[in-house]
Amino acid sequence: MFAAPQTAPAAHAGALGGLGQVTLALLLVLGAVFALAWALKRVRGFGSRVGSSVEVLAQVPLAAKERAVLVRVGATQILIGVAPGRVNTLYVLPEPLALDRAPGAPGGEGNSPFRALLRSLGK
Repeated sequence: MFAAPQTAPAAHAGALGGLGQVTLALLLVLGAVFALAWALKRVRGFGSRVGSSVEVLAQVPLAAKERAVLVRVGATQILIGVAPGRVNTLYVLPEPLALDRAPGAPGGEGNSPFRALLRSLGK
């Protein structure tokens, strides 16, 4: 006489199925956003480079957030100081330095001409 209708459990099961579909759709959208962000990060520098007219040759940290960077612009090498919110030209080299190690090589700046130039400018 007072039995519950049989449609209530079916509606509950449908709600869980709908929640699963929403969760799956959300995961797909988030995956697509992350994949697009990754692809844009990989391709971001693709069209912005104009040949090799500007190149960072070497850099040396001077303090926690300051560093000296040797940059080649065309055939000219320029020593610049980089700090948060500020970039200054420190020295324009009359003759380019011959750097024989890759800039990212570990321990590659120990006795380099770049380090010798920094020492001579500091005296």
